[in-house]
Amino acid sequence: MKRAVLLLTVLLLSCAGVCLAEEAPTRWALQEDGSIVWDDFSEGMIPHEDHIEASGEQVSVVLYYGVDEKGAFKLRRSIVWPMLRTIPNNTHASLTRSFDVDVPSLATANGMRLSNEKVKSIKLNGFLTVESAYEMKDVSLEATRRIFPSTTGPFVCERVSIKNVSDKSVELSVPDYRNVTLTDSNKGVNGVYTLVEKTAGVVSSLKVDPGTTVSFDFSIQGYGEGKKEKELDPDFNSEEALRGAFVDEVWTNLRLETPEPVLNAMFAFAKIRASESIFRTAGGLMHGPGGESYYAAIWANDQAEYVNPFFPFLGYANGNESAFNSYLHFARFMNDEHKPIPSSIIAEGTDIWNGAGDRGDAAMIAYGAARYALVRSDKEEARRLWPLIEWCLDYCKFKLNDRGVVSSDCDELERRFPAGDANLCTSTLYYDALVSAGYLGRDLCVDQAQLDGYARDAAALRKNIDAYFGATVRGFKTYQYFKGCEKLRSWICVPFIAGIDERSEGTVDALFTKLWTKDGLLTEEGSKTFWDRSTLYALRGVFAIGATEKALDHLRYYSQTRLLGEHVPYAIEAWPEGSQRHLSAESGLYCRVYVEGLFGIRPTGFTSFKTTPRLPKEWDRMALRKIRGFGRAFDLIVERTENGHIKTTVVCEDGLIESKTAPENSVFEFNW
Repeated sequence: MKRAVLLLTVLLLSCAGVCLAEEAPTRWALQEDGSIVWDDFSEGMIPHEDHIEASGEQVSVVLYYGVDEKGAFKLRRSIVWPMLRTIPNNTHASLTRSFDVDVPSLATANGMRLSNEKVKSIKLNGFLTVESAYEMKDVSLEATRRIFPSTTGPFVCERVSIKNVSDKSVELSVPDYRNVTLTDSNKGVNGVYTLVEKTAGVVSSLKVDPGTTVSFDFSIQGYGEGKKEKELDPDFNSEEALRGAFVDEVWTNLRLETPEPVLNAMFAFAKIRASESIFRTAGGLMHGPGGESYYAAIWANDQAEYVNPFFPFLGYANGNESAFNSYLHFARFMNDEHKPIPSSIIAEGTDIWNGAGDRGDAAMIAYGAARYALVRSDKEEARRLWPLIEWCLDYCKFKLNDRGVVSSDCDELERRFPAGDANLCTSTLYYDALVSAGYLGRDLCVDQAQLDGYARDAAALRKNIDAYFGATVRGFKTYQYFKGCEKLRSWICVPFIAGIDERSEGTVDALFTKLWTKDGLLTEEGSKTFWDRSTLYALRGVFAIGATEKALDHLRYYSQTRLLGEHVPYAIEAWPEGSQRHLSAESGLYCRVYVEGLFGIRPTGFTSFKTTPRLPKEWDRMALRKIRGFGRAFDLIVERTENGHIKTTVVCEDGLIESKTAPENSVFEFNW
């Protein structure tokens, strides 16, 4: 029987062709331990296929998995080695190969290869775990396979356990399987690469009594010809424990607590995907989008703007290191001639991609770097980042047109959709960066005259944004994304995240009545294209300007669809481009919907922040536990009092407790 729709989605909201009261797909079920499970393989539920990406420091794997019409498990592993560079050594030059060996079927029972598989359940929780039953002549077996990437090594692991559930003993054999592939030396930057598939813990012939389990392991690895590179024999117990420790760390820190389990769970899953896609390159740790295309490289939007400002809240060491490293890479390209900073630094930091010209990249970098530095609250790091922030702000000011908004060649969609000569997104990010630079410069003791100049520039820009982009479009008092744009665009939401709310009512109505679909926001009115990044910006921004109930209704629907629907469990890049890849930075944006939207945290210094919590009417309480920012580890707890006011409490691990109470939608300031 198909699973019932969660009560959370039974909402009477009608939007652009989708009613949020209709059934959102719920193929998967949320478990008490935070995992999600698919165990309904009845008629109408199979065949079904999906894909999920998982990554470690030297490898990434996209698992294309599913259950066929007979109930058997299907799996193809597309494995990427980001540091095994291919020729030409461009953005996409990571060695990538597919492997489809069915590992349990390597075994034999009473001389018969395992067959007639029926999947019993599939679980996701940072691992992919599959439980199956095999029925053959006089033999009944149950098999469990668990698949995951190494956290630090260049290999993917699969652990298989086979249990005899027959009433008689079974003779079980697992072959010493090994397959080696050598790549073409002319196609590798460093010559030949060796790919090895092999089993471990094999048994040649073993009598397995009823109720007894036999286990073995399988790995796929890749390595080059360097002196330090050689074939590895993975310690599977250690690798499984390290992957589990990583998942536990990111699930434990920055923990979301709301009355709605689906929201809490998707937040937890998003932290995995946002944090795992960090690669140890020759140019240092680099966070990469993934998707079988984007590795060992950084972008001004995905990394500098989207995910880097999130990591200090989480306190994930590799995340913070990769963020700081990315800004240092961009800082290499500061110049005195006002030439644009590259959109992307690729090939482990040895080259650049700038094929779309100036996308507003300086605004993206300044916005992200300033927010990162404030929350990170490391004064030495901030001092090293300040020249980059200054340069980016100066560049944006140099690019102001005669109407006082920032001109650029395109935007982050790189001409997929028109962006004019000046777009709303770039000017808004520049505005927010000016505000953040004021806070950051104060704590760095920057000359007050310079900071006053930033404040004047921000005030003027805010007026210019409204004067230049403000318009009535399709009957809504909102924004033209660029001058002359006659269609509604999803990025009209961007001013909200910078606290620009002059046109909030018309913009919210336009977003949710003309652009919203069952897949999130359309990129452009009348198109079929959607990108999760703009949907997530909109949800964060709509919370930030106080349209809490509308934001929550749509966040519920979005979260249930992405976590428990047909393609799970992460935010995706886009459709139709990329087949809804699980690019990593989008998961960081999902987390920021809560941190900076629902809880309204706005950094104002190394040890200070503002919070404008938007506690939904249906909730009495919400919390973010183990925030790692502003020089402390602390909980932020928001509660509704008996008289309807909002009580906001900070509880620090070092003993500091501070509570403040004020009417709903008030701004609370904390400083220690």
